[in-house]
Amino acid sequence: GEGNDGRRYIAQAIANGANAVIWEAQDFAWMPEWTVPNLPVHGLRQQAGFIADSIYGQPSAKLWTVGVTGTNGKTSISQWLARSFAAVGSKSLVIGTLGNGFPDALQASVNTTPDVLRLHALLAEGIQQGAQAAMMEVSSHALTQGRVNGMQFDVALLTNLTRDHLDYHGDMQHYAAAKRKLFDWSGLKFAVVNLDDAFGDELAASLRDGAAEVIGYGLSDEALQRAGRLGLRMVHGKLVRADMQGMSLSLHTSWGAADMNSRLVGEFNASNLLGALAVMLVSEVDIEDAVRELGLQKAVAGRMQTLGGKDVPMVVVDYAHTPDALENVLKTLRAATETAGGRVICVFGCGGDRDRGKRPMMGT
Repeated sequence: GEGNDGRRYIAQAIANGANAVIWEAQDFAWMPEWTVPNLPVHGLRQQAGFIADSIYGQPSAKLWTVGVTGTNGKTSISQWLARSFAAVGSKSLVIGTLGNGFPDALQASVNTTPDVLRLHALLAEGIQQGAQAAMMEVSSHALTQGRVNGMQFDVALLTNLTRDHLDYHGDMQHYAAAKRKLFDWSGLKFAVVNLDDAFGDELAASLRDGAAEVIGYGLSDEALQRAGRLGLRMVHGKLVRADMQGMSLSLHTSWGAADMNSRLVGEFNASNLLGALAVMLVSEVDIEDAVRELGLQKAVAGRMQTLGGKDVPMVVVDYAHTPDALENVLKTLRAATETAGGRVICVFGCGGDRDRGKRPMMGT
């Protein structure tokens, strides 16, 4: 409804066989020649998810549903989680930027989070195909527009909050408020929060006395201290090795200690792995199984994806489209090239119809 009014097509829908219509009541009159049963609803956009949830038989309530939000890292974490959950016996859907469905059979997606009717239909279809869990990227747009209304989330995860989408939200306060909605969700059991992130730190403190248990994760000593002050269960990691061949992490968690070796590159991916591990642990996956499966995960397409190397130049493809994401990628590559005596050549783009304010920040 942002660019077009669906009510303009009611007559066409009836002609094509629609036998009932639910329509937004504001500023619209039902035509007498439309003889099918109809129901006017005020605020239909916000109600549509609850209607769809009922029509499809409350599918999200039948799944272990994880919502991943934040400026960066949503796609990688949701993909890794879906594959890792499947590997430990819980067949999982993934819904997000790369597509919707089971990880090896994704259907193309238009938005990070689908429209609300399609979302509930996807979950219902997944259940029919044996799904037991769903890992979802939840965008700030979707939270603002009611595209996840009617969902039951068991776990919500915050990766970080840095500048993006201010063309839509206006300022960082409204952007943060949109992300916050997921953590105030009715019925939420666990809120997994990055304590290395300033907004995450603030969010964890504000949620501490809520219904959902807050779980912290982070790489810094400060994050560990914050978790202690707040009395939170925690997933903490120390980078023992980090280079272009991968990383080694020493893990100390409220569920036990472990070491993880991964082929993934970059400190930001270490943080993403900790967030994914926290989700698996609160989902009652044994720490040894969770660490093993997450350690096997590969870079998601277009996310710190490497091509070439050895005797030819290495090319790295990354989705970085915010100042923070681009800075983190370049820091990782700069460290690697300094060790190898090479150099970094960067080519990046900015969405033409998106937040213009971040462009000079990315260029500097």
